[in-house]
Amino acid sequence: MVTGMGLPDLNLPNKHFLPEQFRANFPALNSESVYLDSAATALKPQALVDATLAYYAQNTATAKRSLHQDALQVTATIDKARQNVADLINAKSSAEIIWTRGATESINLIAQSYARPLLQPDDEIIVSELEHHSNLLPWLIVAEQTGAKVVKWSSDVNELSSLMSAKTKIVAVTQMSNVTGFCPDLATISNIVHQYDAVLVVDGAQGVVHHAINVNQLDIDFYAFSTHKLYGPTGLGVLYGKKALLEQMSVWHGGGKMLKSASFDDFIQEDLPYKFEAGTPNIAGIVGFNAVLEWLKSWDNKQAENYTKQLTYYAKSLLSQFADIQFYSVDDSPIITFNINNIHHNDIAILLSEQNIAIRTGELCAQPLMNKLGCHGAVRVSLMPYNNQQDVDKFILELKSAIEILV
Repeated sequence: MVTGMGLPDLNLPNKHFLPEQFRANFPALNSESVYLDSAATALKPQALVDATLAYYAQNTATAKRSLHQDALQVTATIDKARQNVADLINAKSSAEIIWTRGATESINLIAQSYARPLLQPDDEIIVSELEHHSNLLPWLIVAEQTGAKVVKWSSDVNELSSLMSAKTKIVAVTQMSNVTGFCPDLATISNIVHQYDAVLVVDGAQGVVHHAINVNQLDIDFYAFSTHKLYGPTGLGVLYGKKALLEQMSVWHGGGKMLKSASFDDFIQEDLPYKFEAGTPNIAGIVGFNAVLEWLKSWDNKQAENYTKQLTYYAKSLLSQFADIQFYSVDDSPIITFNINNIHHNDIAILLSEQNIAIRTGELCAQPLMNKLGCHGAVRVSLMPYNNQQDVDKFILELKSAIEILV
């Protein structure tokens, strides 16, 4: 029998974070539905909606081209957004921030522009077993192109030391697993990687949402994330790279505004960051994400994350009362991944969906990790500061009903 329990201090007022005020900024939330799929994509605040609408309705100009006032304003907003991202991750310069279509394209850009010209046959790329396919497939592709080898790593730092050698050129690891919520020790990993003069690539798609990151202090060489998981638009991503590495890299895409001059014989590429941003950028997306970053400055993100952790603890304490439940996620994480023995995860998702509860099930774009965990899919519940205790209570109630139907 699963029963509710109180959550002390969950809604205590804080001058920097008031849960209900925060929740009120998300127009998609209503009393009829429960959204627990934020690790797939976060809901969007009104600030994003307003900024995107204003761009399309009032100021639909291009960037870095025309000289009329609207175009100049759009260019200035894109530059401001780039600086806001640099501030968010503590990069040394906004020139180290490249706009892409998402974390997936960011990592592919590293693989093709940095790794492909560098790698030789028998060189090694170490990739952790925690990785989303977006931080595995680009390395398998470039290894096939160059004759290099992808080496599997459990994410244990002691094992990493034993795997490193003069052949190691790149180590790729997530900041936070989208399956287990585990956060590798990036400081220790970075120290080990750079002892061998290798390059560290960090997938921050999940981690940037829940954990502060200082790419400079951690000595991270490349860092990638998608804005849609951080309350921003889909189709927009960020690639951070150390300036010295980005400068030595060849361009991957060719097109407008990534060059200084061109002829039928050759071209001269633009300076950073523009040489990697061929064509018209996702202007509306960048304008909207800039509004999100400005909006986030009004909230205490540490307090927001503490609130989310309390809510997750509450949810997991209730889930722990279900018989035959098997957890795969770590305790201190806003992600809860589990299975109920003898019940298919997709059946649970379908029944919960009928009650307007959104969760994620399946292999979570991480088949190798699922194989290691000994399952072919799981239920994932992911929480954000816009969730509340009522969301959790309704989820638990409907999950109990679903299990009663399915057993």
